[in-house]
Amino acid sequence: MQPVTESNGYVAQFTLGEGDLRFAVKDTLDIAGFPTRAGCPALAANPVAATHADVVATLLGKNCVLTGKTTLHELAFGVTGINPWGGTPVNPQFPDLIPGGSSSGSAAVVASGEVDFALGTDTGGSVRMPAACCGILGLKPTYGQLSREGVMPAQSSLDCVGIFARRAEVLREVLARLGLPVDAPLQTMPAIGFIPAALVDIDSLLLNFLAQADLRPHQVELPLLGDAHRAGLTIISHENWQAFNPLLSDERLSADVATRIRVGADIDAGALHAAETIRQVFTAQVDAQLAKTPLLALATLPELPPTLEEAKDPLTVVNLTRLVRPFNLSGHPALTLPAGTLNGRPVALQLVAAKGQEGLLVQAAEWLSGRRRR
Repeated sequence: MQPVTESNGYVAQFTLGEGDLRFAVKDTLDIAGFPTRAGCPALAANPVAATHADVVATLLGKNCVLTGKTTLHELAFGVTGINPWGGTPVNPQFPDLIPGGSSSGSAAVVASGEVDFALGTDTGGSVRMPAACCGILGLKPTYGQLSREGVMPAQSSLDCVGIFARRAEVLREVLARLGLPVDAPLQTMPAIGFIPAALVDIDSLLLNFLAQADLRPHQVELPLLGDAHRAGLTIISHENWQAFNPLLSDERLSADVATRIRVGADIDAGALHAAETIRQVFTAQVDAQLAKTPLLALATLPELPPTLEEAKDPLTVVNLTRLVRPFNLSGHPALTLPAGTLNGRPVALQLVAAKGQEGLLVQAAEWLSGRRRR
């Protein structure tokens, strides 16, 4: 039984622009004439935005039609997508499971087929996690590759605007319209390094998925993967404390989100310095491995997505981001794509490439999707 009101994924539906691709936008991106509320009742009285976020304006100018704003985990600071105020989007393919957060509504409207693609934001896996939960593709570009002008919070050293789609070919088209054209489809896949970091059954399914595409990846390690996850948590806690601590005086703020914001108050200069050191060393480690294998592959989620009932306390499932958050810390582009099911729940493969190589990720997703359709 779903513990909160259901949502179709939208907080506002409308039509802006004319074109051949329909898209929706997470309610952390400004749309002129609409307030940006980030799924938070404490921001219910926010004034309407004067201008579109840069990425939205670009897409509207490139033959895309905007259909509305989508709901999310409050303040984009949670991984379940459960939102008692704005409503929790139904996971279209797996309705008993969480839609994933924080960009839950954007994932849901893509998975349901209502739009061709959607925009979300990804600070610690918030595009890749809901994409994995809903059985679709989710792309987090290289940090800084897409403009964050007009995106909440205004300052972040981790956050990226990301893209959801059901087909890799749509990701290709969206990137092109955003000024990031993708090269011609791959004839052969480059070398892949596989990182076994999830439950054994999940890793086995992923290796079998790759084997069915005649791929035999090298097994590799990123020794600082766990440290990078924890460093990412430290930095997001500090940056979200800076951005949102004034909202703590508002009793409408959800308890789980308020708890996570308060954690940031206790992060001192020493903890930040340690986290930034891990960022530097881990980034170099990833770069070094990508110089040997141009693609890294690992599970998107270390465990199967939980049910809505299992995720009633959002704080208990934060560690589901431990395989996605490290690449927010390092800034590398990463893409998730569905790879099958296990015990009736979705399993997703995450691919990581060198900075500036989101096009290679899309090419790889196209190549893998083509092998699955044969």
